[in-house]
Amino acid sequence: MEKQRFIRYFDKVIKHNLFIRSKSLFLLALLVFALNACQKEEKKIEITSEDYHSAVDKITEVMVHDIFSPPVASRIYNYSNIAAYEIIRQEEGYRTLSNQLHSLKAVPEADTTKNINHRLSALVAYLEVGKSLLFSEDRVEQYRDSLYDSWKLQNEKVFNDSKIYGLAVAEHVKKWYASDNYAQTRTMPKFSVNTEDPSRWQPTPPDYMDGIEPHWKKIRPSIIDSSSQFKPARYPDFSLEKGTPFYKELMETYEVGNKIKEEGEESEKLEIAQFWDCNPYVSTHKGHLMFATKKITPGAHWIGICKIACQKTNSDFAKTVFAYTKTSIAIADAFISCWDEKYRSNLIRPETLINQHIDENWTPVLQTPPFPEYTSGHSVVSGAASTVLTDIFGDDFSFDDDTELQYGLPIRSFKSFNQAADEAAVSRLYGGIHYRAAIDLGLDQGRALGSFVIQKIKMNTSSSKVTSSN
Repeated sequence: MEKQRFIRYFDKVIKHNLFIRSKSLFLLALLVFALNACQKEEKKIEITSEDYHSAVDKITEVMVHDIFSPPVASRIYNYSNIAAYEIIRQEEGYRTLSNQLHSLKAVPEADTTKNINHRLSALVAYLEVGKSLLFSEDRVEQYRDSLYDSWKLQNEKVFNDSKIYGLAVAEHVKKWYASDNYAQTRTMPKFSVNTEDPSRWQPTPPDYMDGIEPHWKKIRPSIIDSSSQFKPARYPDFSLEKGTPFYKELMETYEVGNKIKEEGEESEKLEIAQFWDCNPYVSTHKGHLMFATKKITPGAHWIGICKIACQKTNSDFAKTVFAYTKTSIAIADAFISCWDEKYRSNLIRPETLINQHIDENWTPVLQTPPFPEYTSGHSVVSGAASTVLTDIFGDDFSFDDDTELQYGLPIRSFKSFNQAADEAAVSRLYGGIHYRAAIDLGLDQGRALGSFVIQKIKMNTSSSKVTSSN
């Protein structure tokens, strides 16, 4: 009897303990789940300026793959950066560009009741606008989706709210750029070559391509009043008579090219010409074989310099977007200004005249781009970009330019943005693709335009200088 009573008692104790243990384990599991849920909900999505640099690099990479011409490439940078800027400026106190840039209306404001990560939204907008302006959208989508997956795992609610807002701003900017006349210029006629006037541009070797973007002056600028606002001084009157200013410039291009070829690989001028080539499509012909080398454009090179400056100063995310945006606006309007002059003056390239009148076997160090000579696009763009970057980061800003490393070219060092612009401009003489006037007056044209951008665009409530982040 006592034995049975003990067994029943022991059984109750075991069951009670098991219940207590199960209950404890259950409560412990609930506690762990709740803690994990809170941690997941509260986890912050960390985004740095390096993430923005990577996004810009991805757009550049796809532009190189798709072979966009220099003017078109500048348009892609411009709209993408403006979209990102209009988001991040709300958090950082920068001024909106709406009602400063032509036809840009106020973008949707972030919903303060939502938990929006402005940096995430800015990257979403940048990639969405950039993707919409490229051919190979899938290459951007793969990169974008990898970011989306990472952000979603960190904090799904913040990701969703921020993504929705970024896409809303991107759609606003896409509607804005749809009215800049780009689509209309796609249906306009090709440039008509005038073969009767010996001073007029003719297609150049090796592919004798049609003139690129002859209607680019019709693209709506961002800030300049019109495409002709910064019309440069006139180049020397065309003349093949020895001793005239134009003929002297023609001979200078010819003789400099010959000197560089004589010096060969030891020539620093050759290195300078190659470093600043920035021709997005260089074709090589060997017998019946033809292949192309794809590289960045002049605008992309200066976007790369902007990245270098931001990294050297440890600029934070907002200041990085600010610098890219202001530089992009200057570059885009510089191309509109330059192309306006190119197809107005319609000046013949040195290579054509030298082959016709001086040396039929002469070839320039660089491949001549397929559009008229005056003014030098690289000179105008370099003048504009260097002026804006100097305003942002200061004069005498030394830097090591490694932008061309990926194309097998060594680093070049500069004491200032202006020195880099001077070298970029004169590289066109060393390359044999421009006369002196197109270089010098092109620089003047670009620097005047850059100064106008600085004067007209108000992006910061105080100083426009970009300082280091802590």
